[in-house]
Amino acid sequence: MLKRCVYNKAVITAIGLLLSGAAYSQRNYGVATSDWSVMNSIYLNPANIADSRERLTISLFSLTAGADNNLGSIGNSGLINSLANGNTKFNYSNSNEFSLLAPYLEVRGPGAVFSINEKHSVALTTGIRGINQFNNFSQSLYRTISDPNYTAGNNIDLNSNKFNYTAHLWSEVGLSYGGVVYDKGHNEIKVGATVRYLGGIGYVGLKGNNLDAHFKSGADSFYANNSDIEYASNVLSTKSALTNGFSNNSILSEFFGSKAGHGFGGDIGVTYDYLPDPARRKYEMDGRTGVVDGSANRYLFRVSASIVDIGAITYNSSNNSNATVTGNGYVTGQGLVNNVSNFSDFRNYVIKQGFHADTAHSDTKVYMPTSLLLSVDYHAYKPLYVNLAYAGNLANRQNFGNSYYSQVTITPRYDTRHFSVGLPVTYSMLSSSVKMGLGVRAAGFFVGSDDMLALFAGNQYGFNFYV
Repeated sequence: MLKRCVYNKAVITAIGLLLSGAAYSQRNYGVATSDWSVMNSIYLNPANIADSRERLTISLFSLTAGADNNLGSIGNSGLINSLANGNTKFNYSNSNEFSLLAPYLEVRGPGAVFSINEKHSVALTTGIRGINQFNNFSQSLYRTISDPNYTAGNNIDLNSNKFNYTAHLWSEVGLSYGGVVYDKGHNEIKVGATVRYLGGIGYVGLKGNNLDAHFKSGADSFYANNSDIEYASNVLSTKSALTNGFSNNSILSEFFGSKAGHGFGGDIGVTYDYLPDPARRKYEMDGRTGVVDGSANRYLFRVSASIVDIGAITYNSSNNSNATVTGNGYVTGQGLVNNVSNFSDFRNYVIKQGFHADTAHSDTKVYMPTSLLLSVDYHAYKPLYVNLAYAGNLANRQNFGNSYYSQVTITPRYDTRHFSVGLPVTYSMLSSSVKMGLGVRAAGFFVGSDDMLALFAGNQYGFNFYV
């Protein structure tokens, strides 16, 4: 029992350190909704690059990072004031189960969008992403493992159904196409698609249909009823974890060496533009003939629909470890001490106690956080716009992999070719709270946050930034 707890703490600590400084990203709505920020808007919908406003756009680097959860709130008086006074505090909620995305990191590398003509564009994007996520996890179990100051009481009850913990780090190289497929009268329809090669760097996964464990103080034992738990990782060996922890593993080598997993993914999308003046069919675009005022948009409103982050990465059996534990039974601390020196001994011991346990080396798929994105963009007056967007999860949370949580965002913005300011206001279904942000773009440079209230106000559930 003790060795398992030490191992689990090490897993969580290692993932946190590997992704330190990162956190849950929203979708950069403060700048991505701009009509002149194509390298951001392509991640909302690949159709956005069709009919591009520039002949060639080159991106060198961008970073997005943040956190979101319903486990508890951050501080009582805002991060700035809390850090200044040295009284930063995390306030746990009263919920038995929680979900948490922290940290999340996305580093977008070199990329480019090239406009073939006024109707067709192509793009190249690159990046590295990492997500550390607990979904529908027991708060008692999480705090027992990760918080040395937590005491659940004399008797500990750990209950969790259909839970998932996945920490995943991977790289991406994407090719995109966007084109105008219908352009007549007041109506214009654009479609787009991105195909990505996904390179898996490393993952740790723990999921289960049921965990119902009870520990009685002074009894040196716990009873688990109807347990059904599965573990998989290419980073940590299940065979050596109980006895050696990290002593035989070079975590940095596992994460940043050659790719351990491979897969394909992508995005698909469509947009519809209503054009109040059908005579204005072209933009002035980097010297091309067309509309005299290239800074003016043609549409009154735009409707967008896309499915993003489709796909999975397969880690093959040669560098992958799997374990399952099912059934009912008693396990004692003394029994573990006397009978367990390696994973084979552990398996034999728990089988004798009533459980079924097995290990294997098999192919494992780790799925992408597939999401549905819907939005309406309204051109209110001259450079003033309002964007209403919905993001919903499409991923199966019972698979190894990550997922996002639903949210609705309204973003009023001032938007011109050379400068834009967006004010995203989001309602998060995860934390049932309102988030506010600010995004500023000057030419190709941008900085902002979709969730920045935690800097100034207490009891906030997340924070993010991008630059």
